[in-house]
Amino acid sequence: MRGRGLVDISPEELGGLVLQSREASWSSFGRRILFYAPGFVYYSNRYFRSSQNSFPSVSVTGSFCSLNCDHCGGKILRTMIPAQTPKRLIEVCSRIKKRGGVGCLVSGGCLPDGSVPLGKFIDSISFVKRKLNLIIVVHTGLVDEQTARGLKKAGVDAVSVDIIGSDDTIREIYKLDASTRAYEQTLGALRDSAVPFTPHVLVGLHRGNLKGEVDALRLIAKYQPSALILIAFFPVKGTAMEGVQPPSPEAITSILVKARLMMPNVPIALGCARPKGKHRVRTDTLAIDAGVNAIAFPSVEAIRRAEALGLETSFSTLCCSMLYRDIFNPEIVC
Repeated sequence: MRGRGLVDISPEELGGLVLQSREASWSSFGRRILFYAPGFVYYSNRYFRSSQNSFPSVSVTGSFCSLNCDHCGGKILRTMIPAQTPKRLIEVCSRIKKRGGVGCLVSGGCLPDGSVPLGKFIDSISFVKRKLNLIIVVHTGLVDEQTARGLKKAGVDAVSVDIIGSDDTIREIYKLDASTRAYEQTLGALRDSAVPFTPHVLVGLHRGNLKGEVDALRLIAKYQPSALILIAFFPVKGTAMEGVQPPSPEAITSILVKARLMMPNVPIALGCARPKGKHRVRTDTLAIDAGVNAIAFPSVEAIRRAEALGLETSFSTLCCSMLYRDIFNPEIVC
């Protein structure tokens, strides 16, 4: 199995874990799955069509990122709306509101220490929450206690952060002079601030192989996250890893089922970043079988599989980080 790494299980063993995972998920959350299609990616099929104005992504650093990680190289930032000053962020959010949007993802590139420079935007985010009533999900890098408290005070709806469980991956892929201890401190700061936080684990980040994902899950499980988002490496053209094969759908599923068994009461989503095509179809349908609680931009085959299992389904234009709230709310904002 390509990308098995530390998760070395047979197809038979994986099948058994998938069933166990599904039973645990349905026991905690019922026979229900949420589908998300925020506006920063176009999505259209016979089940749902997204709106580009509903929930776009915004970068507070524009296309700049000092780390230039091997898997991204700043390319993803170029797909976001630039807003490099607090005033500009308010202007962008005001325009989103006027166009009928319900919120946005606020993200950005990292500084050399692995943080996203959000401090000077706290007041602007607070203004957007109070005056525009938008849903704001912030995707950060490493976070200290002051920033975590600031985001909580500003009223952000969720804080998303990538958690890496391998020192080698942090140094070799992120080019960051840090250790997993820094990521654990970030989790602690977010928990202590009482802000809703939804850690992300990027499966296959270490050049398509599994390395540290299970350790990342162990770290996350210690801090009672609001929800967990699993995403998967896919090669981006023009980056140092554009020729790297992604982890197999089975490898991704092996992490999903381990996450569920470690955190039976934490809602889990399959996030927007993952390979497309046949790979996505296989990954999505395996995730449905494993009882995942949400999928962003699901394949049609996954929706059909959910229907075949008799699951209650619904679509939302929000970011899947809002799963922690939506899973307990029968009325999803569409």
